[in-house]
Amino acid sequence: MKSGIYLGKENIEIRDVDIPQVGDNDVLIKNIYSGICGTDVAVFNHGKNTGHKITVGGEFGHETISTVVKVGKNVTDFKIGDRVYPYPLYAKGDTRRAGTIGGFSEYILIPNAKRNHSLYAVDERISDKLGCLIEPFTVGCRAARRAVNSGLNSTAAVVFGCGTIGIAAAVALKYFGTKRVMMCDTSELRLNTVKKLDFEICNVSSENIISKAKEYFGTAPSLLGETADIDCWIDTAGAENIFDDFMQYGKIESRFVAVAVNKALRKLDLLHMTYSQKSIVGSGGYMPEDVRDVQKIMVSGKWNLESMITHEFSIDNLKKHCKRQVMLKKQAV
Repeated sequence: MKSGIYLGKENIEIRDVDIPQVGDNDVLIKNIYSGICGTDVAVFNHGKNTGHKITVGGEFGHETISTVVKVGKNVTDFKIGDRVYPYPLYAKGDTRRAGTIGGFSEYILIPNAKRNHSLYAVDERISDKLGCLIEPFTVGCRAARRAVNSGLNSTAAVVFGCGTIGIAAAVALKYFGTKRVMMCDTSELRLNTVKKLDFEICNVSSENIISKAKEYFGTAPSLLGETADIDCWIDTAGAENIFDDFMQYGKIESRFVAVAVNKALRKLDLLHMTYSQKSIVGSGGYMPEDVRDVQKIMVSGKWNLESMITHEFSIDNLKKHCKRQVMLKKQAV
């Protein structure tokens, strides 16, 4: 089989390797479509330890939809031909490999395969193309869930970053009942994509986010005066100024959900946090409930989510298109 092997910064090789042997309790799946994650781009662009955990000389890729092609003699949960989503956290039986399960290989061996644990059935109403977005959508869904499960009012939210996870968070917010959602970015290409999905947009490179948010959401009090009536800020971009703006402009009892990875150490004004009654919430990864809700969202047909997919290419062109994603990211910034 062909397998995408990570060899370090800007170095990927497509190798011919042996198809894994299937043990009595294992399942072999063949990948149909796989997505390039932002963390894949990060380790490609900057080297290991800059995105997900990755081994030089090992497989990578983790956003995929697949079909079962072989099952071990003790396996009863799956049959050949089943279409499945490999749950990255448990797919390889090693949580350290959540970002490197072999999404850029033709086949993946799932050891000790279990339904609704390492492999999930994919609803037949979800297309193959859309199915490869299940993984990033679970990340966005988790962020939205963290935003609305606080017990506070959650009728208005702003999402920073119009990549796949940002869009997923916005869609999930709507699915969970948030009435008004604004999405912010600097890329007109991305903003046009989310506008077609019927979200309010703000280009933060040319528009004042607070002024536009006041017009859309109305106003509410903050410790520093009148501000936009936003219940929740979700950061899927990671720019340092987003949290600073939340601290300055967030209304009383608003909350900040951090999704994007930003390793910079930040100072926190606890006195301000105390008197403004704000909350900071972390949201990393996903849970089984997110897989189920994402499939419900995709089946609902309320949003044309396939419109998010911009390009398709063969595994042989993986290195070329990782480079292309790096260039697109630079342009968006």
